[in-house]
Amino acid sequence: MAVRPRRLPSAIRSAAALRRLALASVIANVVIVVTGGAVRLTDSGLGCPTWPRCTDASLTPTRAYAAHGVIEFANRQLTFVLVIVAVLTWMSAMARREQRGLATAALLGIPAQAVLGGLTVLTHLNPWLVAGHFLLSMALLAVTFTLWERTRPRTRAGVPSPPALALAWATTAVAAAVLVAGTVVTGSGPHAGDLNASGRVHRTGLDVQSMAQLHADLVMILVGLSVGLVALLTAVRASRAVRRAAGVLLAVELAQGAVGYAQYFLHVPPLLVALHMLGACAVWLAALAVLSEMTPSQQRAERVDQQPRQRADDRAVDPDELQVAPHL
Repeated sequence: MAVRPRRLPSAIRSAAALRRLALASVIANVVIVVTGGAVRLTDSGLGCPTWPRCTDASLTPTRAYAAHGVIEFANRQLTFVLVIVAVLTWMSAMARREQRGLATAALLGIPAQAVLGGLTVLTHLNPWLVAGHFLLSMALLAVTFTLWERTRPRTRAGVPSPPALALAWATTAVAAAVLVAGTVVTGSGPHAGDLNASGRVHRTGLDVQSMAQLHADLVMILVGLSVGLVALLTAVRASRAVRRAAGVLLAVELAQGAVGYAQYFLHVPPLLVALHMLGACAVWLAALAVLSEMTPSQQRAERVDQQPRQRADDRAVDPDELQVAPHL
């Protein structure tokens, strides 16, 4: 589908607009992760017991489900905000012929996420589907963050050493594994989101202490790799931007680890769990930022901002072409 730039307002067809919209997509995806966590932590997961309607007889919450229905319904409505931002981002990317694949993936991920969320409700909060719901959000966060990074002006940096790049990829992979393990811990713990139809908590059946230990072990590995990455980047005199990104990742991991241990020893109070979910987004984004700074394909110098100028140059006429042939 083609989008004609002249039919779009200048506010969304410029390079700066695409960059701002991509950033808005990142923020919107983080917000909906946190609000989704609030639904679970307030036991409002089945505040709207069916999908896509709230109840069998109503699109909106009824008195029978009181505040829980309002919380769940409000979270569903935030999806429309996400859709608006994603559509505007997609239109801007299509008009500029920039990053169309990422913009399309970010847009198509929203209905996929909505359907998966509906299935979690229809299966009475099956913990594996709830985990998949969260991990799909992390995937969309990666897509939107990469889109934003690729639209940012930046100066060229030196190509990182292969060992440093390999360590950065390993660190990101372990960060992803930490996220997966965290969803298993949640699915085995006390915060189910709501009681199912039989009045019981729908859990994975796995031992929560064992899963928490596995999660903690992976976090230790992640922190160890991050410390090694900071040391290696310092030793090879990597660019300041790369070293700063690695330092931020390590700092975020330590803060997230402190919250994680606090919530474990305090028997997972809801407020700390919500903060831990926000921290999970921060760790994931910080890991992606390190990889983005180190990946050669991302080290472009103002490519997005320069393209309109390049297109104008391409349309310019060579003066030699205007010369009249001698025999005329």
